[in-house]
Amino acid sequence: MNIISSESAKAKADKAYALFFVKESILFSKVLSAKGESQVESVLKGIKDGPFEDLEFLEIDGCNTFFVDAAKERGLSTLDHLRMAAYRLAQRTMKRQVPCVSLFLADAADEQFKAILHGLHYANYKFDAYKSKQKENFQVTFEIVAGDRAAAFKKIAEEVAVEQKAITLARNLINTSASDLYPAAFVEDAKTIAKYTPGLSIKVRNMKQLEKEGFMGHVTVGKGSSHEPHMITLSYDGTKFATGKSAGKSAGKKGRTSRDHLVIVGKGLTFDTGGLCLKPAKSMPEMISDMSGAATALAAIQAIATLKLPVKVSAVCCLAENAIGNKSVLPGDIFKAKNGKTVMVDNTDAEGRLVLSDGLAEAGLIGATHIVDLATLTGAMVRALGYAVTGFFSNDDDLALMVINCGEACCEKFWSMPLEEEYADALKDKFADLKNTGSDAGAISAALFLQEFVPENTAWTHWDIAGTAFVTKKWKYTEYGATGFGVQTLIELARELG
Repeated sequence: MNIISSESAKAKADKAYALFFVKESILFSKVLSAKGESQVESVLKGIKDGPFEDLEFLEIDGCNTFFVDAAKERGLSTLDHLRMAAYRLAQRTMKRQVPCVSLFLADAADEQFKAILHGLHYANYKFDAYKSKQKENFQVTFEIVAGDRAAAFKKIAEEVAVEQKAITLARNLINTSASDLYPAAFVEDAKTIAKYTPGLSIKVRNMKQLEKEGFMGHVTVGKGSSHEPHMITLSYDGTKFATGKSAGKSAGKKGRTSRDHLVIVGKGLTFDTGGLCLKPAKSMPEMISDMSGAATALAAIQAIATLKLPVKVSAVCCLAENAIGNKSVLPGDIFKAKNGKTVMVDNTDAEGRLVLSDGLAEAGLIGATHIVDLATLTGAMVRALGYAVTGFFSNDDDLALMVINCGEACCEKFWSMPLEEEYADALKDKFADLKNTGSDAGAISAALFLQEFVPENTAWTHWDIAGTAFVTKKWKYTEYGATGFGVQTLIELARELG
């Protein structure tokens, strides 16, 4: 897919036009002549009296023209409607092998243009690494008719390309077979990314180092596997890119200073059998996605560094394989966590929160002021909110509002969940300080457990992406598999803190 910018469109035999419409109104677009205007009005009247689905290849001004419905799906925001319209347009043009399509977008707002670009990019994604026969997508050139907005649109297009590259990275990692992407393999991918991303550094702890330093959540979960656990800490300091304006930006916002340090903690269970508390066979294949949090964290910090956002960001990837072996953790085993609290393993399939306890401790050690942890953590969240909405928890109202607002800007839905203390007593154990499961409200109990390991005086939010990270039926711009959910919101959150 190629995206180019021009001030005006010129008719070509191999080119089509695309007009985005909502009911009887055309968005942004202009046609080339008075006759064309009349033709468009006639089509819109037909749409109004119809109803019609997306219309395609009607001849307007002598040129083939797509009419793309920008309000087709239920429940989506205006921006997400534009993404979906562009996504369907790109899919259709690739299928019909249209070499070039002109989009009249000079009147589009920046956020509208950005939404359309994201939709075009999403249509170009496919994961066929394991297919015996691979087929390249037909390359369509999208000509953006931008008028005097060409320079501004070019900058937006460059940023979207970086964000989409990160989303593709996350999706590819998540969709990769667990036999090919075990903890050490993930580490090698992360090292390569750090090597070729200016400003990004990496620290890796292996099993021996984790045990020596007391990161026993990883050790407890990963010791039954032949693939040893690892913890990665990636660091980026963009404060040197802060201008006079952005350097003082955060000082005037409540609870914010130029010393803000965002730490993203991602659950990275490269495969989860459930351990001795074995999962049902039917749900096992989807467990390749149990490292979605770590993949999202890695992808987000790569984009943040590439964009040179003026903020300090770190990413902690908590990597382990929860397998069954002669050293597997046993139900009832007790270990001491990094922060000194003892934990009884009540259920070996509640392992994600154990490795995250180490990640949260690491975030405190490196000076986090804001922590986002994200994990495919509970089936309870899937049952509560399904595949379209991520439930999240926070100990800070300002941070919670930022998450919702950043998510809306990125067409990612978040719903604030309560850290209900009434369920906290169920996490107490007879012999240890805590056990890793509660008796009620599974998603809330998991968040309350994690809160026990959040450093003091730190704004924290936990995203349970169990429903949104990986889908088994078509959802928006994903046919099947990894969605890349969360990458864009994390980047936007870094922008907001910068």
